[in-house]
Amino acid sequence: MAENRDKYLQLDEVIRENKGKQGAVMVTLQAAQNIFEHVPRDVQIRIAEGLDVPLSEVYGVATFYSQFSLQPKGEYVCGVCLGTACYVKGSQKVLDKLCSELGVEVGQTSKDGRFTVQATRCLGACGLAPVMMINDEVFGRLTPEDIPDILAKYRAS
Repeated sequence: MAENRDKYLQLDEVIRENKGKQGAVMVTLQAAQNIFEHVPRDVQIRIAEGLDVPLSEVYGVATFYSQFSLQPKGEYVCGVCLGTACYVKGSQKVLDKLCSELGVEVGQTSKDGRFTVQATRCLGACGLAPVMMINDEVFGRLTPEDIPDILAKYRAS
């Protein structure tokens, strides 16, 4: 509990430093993301009230930029590319298998808190299509049948 209180005190300090400045919402959300690792509704409310801006403005910025997450992310963030090259080569089936194996939908985190599934756009590895990244590791030329073995590697660690 004290750790959480300390996080809110840190956030309050950032709010004080940025109140009234140009771009305060973005800068404060970035700090909140670093402090809490996501920006839940109560943090958004605190930012809005502290900066004296509408909650809709804070929410709008938090949902517009992909760097912000409204939900906690898992230890392993799995991003399946749905860019054109990957999609044409079957990435939707790979994504469906990943979601099925983890029991989640896109944008959700597994019940054990270890895996978050994201649909992404081009990962810059079109020659390896379809592609998935788990954190910083790239997996290419995937088929849905590859997913259980890839997840087993991460589940074992």
